[in-house]
Amino acid sequence: MDISYKKLWKLLIDKDMKKKDLQVSAGISWASVTKLSKGEPVSMDVLIKVCKALDCNIGDIVDLIPEEQ
Repeated sequence: MDISYKKLWKLLIDKDMKKKDLQVSAGISWASVTKLSKGEPVSMDVLIKVCKALDCNIGDIVDLIPEEQ
């Protein structure tokens, strides 16, 4: 399965936040933000911190995309 963080980037736009703001408010490393930007997997811990910072659920920031058979 592939991961899409498009919902996260839309939410940041709605909240008028930049990636740097997300990094600071969630207390995550820049490497984690870079992984999110590239659509790479990150730990559940990172996702939970992002959700707490944005006051949302994981489903509000991540989509799982099934691989084509």
